[in-house]
Amino acid sequence: MSMRWLAKISLAIGCGLAGMGWAGAPAAQSPAKPAPAQAGGKGNMPWMNPALDPDTRADLMIRQMTLDEKIQLVHGIGWGPLQAGAYVPPGDNGGAGFVAGIPRLGLPNLNLADSAVGVRMAAWDSRYATLLPSVLGMASSWDPKLAFVYGAVIGRELRAQGFNMSIGGGVDLIREPRNGRNFEYAGEDPVLAGTMVGKLAMGVQSNHVMGDIKHYVLNDQETGRNTYNAVLSRRAMQETDLLAFQIAIRMAQPAGVMCSYNRVNGDFACENHYTLTDVLKQQWGFKGFVLSDWEATHSTVKAALAGLDMEQPGDQYFGAPLKQAVQDGQVPQARLNDMVHRIVRSMIANGVVDDPPLRSVVNPFQGRNDAQKIEESSMVLLKNQDGILPLNAGDRTIAVIGGKADFGVVSGGGSAQVDAPGGRPGGSEWGVPVYFPSSPLRYIAQQAERQANCGVDAFAGGGVHKVKISFDAGTSPAKAAQAAAQANVAVVFVTQWMSEGMDRPSLSLPDNQDALVEAVAKANPNTVVVLETGGPVTMPWRDQVKGIVEAWYPGIGGGQAIAAALYGKVNAWGKLPVTFPAGEAQLPHPQVSGLTAGAGNNGMNGGGHRKKAKNFTVDYNVEGMAVGYKWFQVKQETPLYPFGFGLSYTRFAYSALDVAPNAQSVSFVVKNTGARGGDEIAEVYATLPAGSGEPFRRLVGFARVSLKPGAGQRLTVPIRPLYLKIFSTEKNDWERLPGTYTFEVGGSSAELPLRTEVQLAAQ
Repeated sequence: MSMRWLAKISLAIGCGLAGMGWAGAPAAQSPAKPAPAQAGGKGNMPWMNPALDPDTRADLMIRQMTLDEKIQLVHGIGWGPLQAGAYVPPGDNGGAGFVAGIPRLGLPNLNLADSAVGVRMAAWDSRYATLLPSVLGMASSWDPKLAFVYGAVIGRELRAQGFNMSIGGGVDLIREPRNGRNFEYAGEDPVLAGTMVGKLAMGVQSNHVMGDIKHYVLNDQETGRNTYNAVLSRRAMQETDLLAFQIAIRMAQPAGVMCSYNRVNGDFACENHYTLTDVLKQQWGFKGFVLSDWEATHSTVKAALAGLDMEQPGDQYFGAPLKQAVQDGQVPQARLNDMVHRIVRSMIANGVVDDPPLRSVVNPFQGRNDAQKIEESSMVLLKNQDGILPLNAGDRTIAVIGGKADFGVVSGGGSAQVDAPGGRPGGSEWGVPVYFPSSPLRYIAQQAERQANCGVDAFAGGGVHKVKISFDAGTSPAKAAQAAAQANVAVVFVTQWMSEGMDRPSLSLPDNQDALVEAVAKANPNTVVVLETGGPVTMPWRDQVKGIVEAWYPGIGGGQAIAAALYGKVNAWGKLPVTFPAGEAQLPHPQVSGLTAGAGNNGMNGGGHRKKAKNFTVDYNVEGMAVGYKWFQVKQETPLYPFGFGLSYTRFAYSALDVAPNAQSVSFVVKNTGARGGDEIAEVYATLPAGSGEPFRRLVGFARVSLKPGAGQRLTVPIRPLYLKIFSTEKNDWERLPGTYTFEVGGSSAELPLRTEVQLAAQ
């Protein structure tokens, strides 16, 4: 393909430099105030009195329900609009699930929508929804305020589209970096993931929309997800995957927790008494309801007694069979009342009863702006040799290559897929990559022209000149190399599409893109690679390129955000929420468990059919508590990039570490020692006494701070007592061991310049 030069773009923007960071998160929409109700309720409905607490109101309503009405609330109506020809009742809003309300009691319908990274299926009803950056990308910001904004965007748009419950909120830890749904999750560490998803759920519910946290629990791969048996000791489960859920659930108090498809130590997750009742409802005091993932219910009596409260999407087990089980005494009436109470109470507590959503028009510009700001703080600068970035006015010819960068940015698939504006009529097709119209090429050209005409770089020599931007699709490494050889700088975009229902067989980039990068790098020594991936990837070409940027799935504002970062308009880089291995041999499971050539990429049933799935075990006791960066410490392996790593256009220094009495907090000074303003993410780790049996450090706190050049600030990071404890299976409780605790602070899990030891008593 011959090089084609883009014409000069006229810009209607000023030459003043924008701020070097984002001073604060955009304001989230304030929750709508419930409509005033009569002090004593509406007529003869005292449960409509908002002065009463949600539990009392739920009990009053339940006393008026018939058995059939109770049964009606604990299951959906079937696949609905998700399946052609399925029944769609009046009142169904066109989402993933529907539960019929009870009009005579003032209880509205429950309309549930897939909304991991934005509202799914909007195009089904000619609606628009904002595509946010991936949850994994959002977690890279290490900014709970941004996580709240992320959730607030989803809640705001759900409400505008007439939905009253989100079924997003994934917090499964990244034990398997090839998992097709990692882009929906928040990383490998329970403290980071739990905090970020907890804030996300709070943002959703701030709009009087019910939130959800999923997939509970150990649904850490897609291969064989419907039947595989995840095996893990109770202590390890409590300190890893369950801890992430515990943090998020206690923080957000979500309406729902969705149990997963897989088995957990022998029992299906949706009929597992230990995880659903012993832990979730009794240890943690969860007051909401447990709903099954779609067709993840496998029984009536066992599931109901184990703690499942709602079957989705249909009524195979919790319809007529549950009614019969109650009448026969196999399921106590008290248990059915508890199921219904949890559902009704959650609807009341989250404003769904008093302040139901009224359909309106989504504001696409507000959503796009929020998405762009989140992405600007979520990209991770992995390499910047010789200061190749930010690009400057001296770079008069730039070759942009690959990744469909002339059109837009890739998004993740499956039930998290948001419909692209101008996309396929009727919505996205399952299993087909969807690109959103936010062209990095277009915005790189705008930034280049802006810098050139403003003369902002000393090497430009002054004056006004034209910057030439070329594009090559990257389908032929040889032709891409020819294009790169004619430019000052080559920017290569590479993509890794991931989706629910599939795991990648390896960490390598698909579609021969490694060869593309190598060819371009050989032709042009000034090569920058921009990664749009759903998780970690290997980089055999890392030493051959000068710049590497991890943009994740960037969202609808991705093109603008990437260009702004490449040109230094923003300096708000994030840090990795997941370790990037050098290769599969470094992983606890070098191959995806159960994934064979026969299973292919669509391995949800282990290569079998839904009704004849192949059973196998995923032994997470191999790594146990040593998930992610902890595994690399134990094995003394050096990853490609460590957890918490990320560069900046400036530099930061740490000093003056102090641990408060009883380790209630850790304080230290961070100083910007560079010439640019920028954001630093400070990370606090603790290593427990030798008697803990944990020969690795664990993240116990973090803080994000924006600093001007030369400025310093003392940060105080609170340490929750839980984060310094281990789970005792003998006591069935958490305990802090007496002994020496080592605290370390720095810019990544592998670079911690501050270190001190303190003695702590048992607790």
